[in-house]
Amino acid sequence: MDRHGFLLALDQGTSSSRSIVFDTQGRIVSMAQREIRQIFPQPGWVEHDPREIWASQLATAQEALYKAAIGAADVVAIGITNQRETTLVWNRSTGEPLCNAIVWQDRRTEPTCAALRERGFEALVRDRTGLIIDAYFSGTKLRWILDHCPGARDAAGRGELAFGTVDSWLTWQLTGGAVHATDVSNASRTMLFDIRRNQWDEDLLAMLDIPRELLPEVHASSHVYGHTRDDLFGAPIAIGGMAGDQQSALFGQACFKSGLAKNTYGTGCFMLMHSGQHFHASKNGLITTSAAQVNGTPEFALEGSVFIGGAVVQWLRDGLQAIKGSEAIQGLAESVPDSGGVMFVPAFTGLGAPYWKPDARGAILGLSRGTTMAHIARAALESIAFQSAALLQAMTRDLANSSAVTELRVDGGACVNNLLMQFQADLLGIPVVRPKVIETTALGAAYLAGLSCGVYAGLDELAAQWQAERTFHPTMSRSRAGELMQCWEHAVAQTTLQN
Repeated sequence: MDRHGFLLALDQGTSSSRSIVFDTQGRIVSMAQREIRQIFPQPGWVEHDPREIWASQLATAQEALYKAAIGAADVVAIGITNQRETTLVWNRSTGEPLCNAIVWQDRRTEPTCAALRERGFEALVRDRTGLIIDAYFSGTKLRWILDHCPGARDAAGRGELAFGTVDSWLTWQLTGGAVHATDVSNASRTMLFDIRRNQWDEDLLAMLDIPRELLPEVHASSHVYGHTRDDLFGAPIAIGGMAGDQQSALFGQACFKSGLAKNTYGTGCFMLMHSGQHFHASKNGLITTSAAQVNGTPEFALEGSVFIGGAVVQWLRDGLQAIKGSEAIQGLAESVPDSGGVMFVPAFTGLGAPYWKPDARGAILGLSRGTTMAHIARAALESIAFQSAALLQAMTRDLANSSAVTELRVDGGACVNNLLMQFQADLLGIPVVRPKVIETTALGAAYLAGLSCGVYAGLDELAAQWQAERTFHPTMSRSRAGELMQCWEHAVAQTTLQN
């Protein structure tokens, strides 16, 4: 094993491009970040400029290496992690994009999805991909580009075009067009990929009328995809790992086995639980997805998303103007011993998993004359934990005959809030563990790259390297936690009684 050198993670997200240099112990050496523009051509449409994605990612990579005072010869490998489902198409000869990238949040293809549901394709999509038919995923976005960009469908049929998610676009640019590839975790988000067999599915391609010639090759997440152009960093660097952001975070949290779960507390919350090598079709409002994989053996994860997590704190700050800064909420919430019976359901944009209630709207319940802003602030924080607890309960029901979840590993900006993490542990009845390195998305990409390039012997070594910064142990009785969850579910039920 080569313990010398560094690993460079490229983390291309929805709002920014970041690059982080790690040493082989998983410690951050340097970091650089640049925001990218959000383009809104019409209501419900969200786009990014592909050229800006590439330029910003390259600039942060070069800056991170400069800050670390290292060169290409010091970097063992690059790992890529990315916003998932965002869809790009470009010309294979010129490398020029046909149009702006259609971002995962974009809803323009909902009519296409509705037509697919009406034609009875839901069972096929669920069985092959683990997904539901939704505009969230890449397949209908690709179909839209082929149907609306002049000459695109004919050019695609002649093999002149390439489709990719952001990882594929970056790899194409990094290698000067030598490599058109993706990994299983990103492919699993397209609605075109059979996650049981790890290959593109002809029936799904036919369903959306997608030419096979457009698609990238699919490899394991830990794989040497190619090498960067000499001129980018001064010498070629191996591209050794690739995974969608949430699967990369699961890997960075060393959740390699069935029953290990992580929750990312950001604007929303993304919870993934590794479910091993068996495909579990959720019966509790979750989706099944491919986990990051180190070889050709399919591995899976159950996934659920909370639409409004940390964004509820932003609303208290900007909407109600109840706090001056987001960091003030913990002190305000801690000024009261509990929420005083207040329940806050932040269904500002509907409710995601496991409820899937797009028409739900936010509600604050249980108010009394004694209610203060501190009680509402505490209820707002607790709403993040309640929604996440509902996700983990759904996952536990889906895996009733499998390994029990014994702890929840956490990351993301809001995981630094100790009050929230303690309440989360109390609701779940299991420890909530915050790692020393909370940049787990980038760390997962670095680990995947290090594995393929011989830095690490295997998953056991990475599991041993993962370190906890603090563990929050439950202190609440299970009966009290159950009562609170019942109150939460009652409050959720009220959010859809507004017609």
